Amino acid sequence: MPGNSFGQIFKITTFGESHGPGLGVTIDGCPSRIKLCSADFESAMNRRRPGRQIYDSPRQEPDRVEILSGVFEDQTTGAPITLYIQNQDAESMPYEILRRLFRPGHADYAYFKKYGHFDFRGGGRSSARETTARVAAGVVAQKVLSPLGVEIEAYSLEIGNIRAEKLDLAYAQQNPFYFPDPELNEKVEQALQQVKEKGDSVGGIVEARVQGCPAGL
Repeated sequence: MPGNSFGQIFKITTFGESHGPGLGVTIDGCPSRIKLCSADFESAMNRRRPGRQIYDSPRQEPDRVEILSGVFEDQTTGAPITLYIQNQDAESMPYEILRRLFRPGHADYAYFKKYGHFDFRGGGRSSARETTARVAAGVVAQKVLSPLGVEIEAYSLEIGNIRAEKLDLAYAQQNPFYFPDPELNEKVEQALQQVKEKGDSVGGIVEARVQGCPAGL
């Protein structure tokens, strides 16, 4: 990873590994007096959480966000906010066979070349599990942006070689692939089933749209 901190005014620093005790994020630059409690994170964390359908990772994590600092009586204080998500289903033993192997398509080799080591237990910092911290930070960012009229939506524009031809954003939020084309969604599911039966994986393109963003940023 090129760095663990992102942003200038609203700055986040993520920490933790896929098979460590947990992961988290510290947010600096969040305004005070923004309403925030642990329950605010549930919807977004559930969207990110794997194990909900057959195409996900089978790992089961509750992904409950604990607020460690920067919030008092359900309001932000203006001080750094630290959020923590505990790992409860990290089983490292199956990864022992990968202790000296670089997995194709993963960050193992690139991580080793850059840092001189790599965490074979699920990829460590380069695991998709690291995104739990970013999703949690995004919930706080949304709390800041929504009152200003800034809304952000994202969806799977392309899965494998199937690209959406229609953009129904409401539909995208209601299907497990976040795919916005109702007419092609069944084709996506069939393609993913074939990939799963082969024991393979497939890439795609995620597109994000921002509405209400001020000019000149």
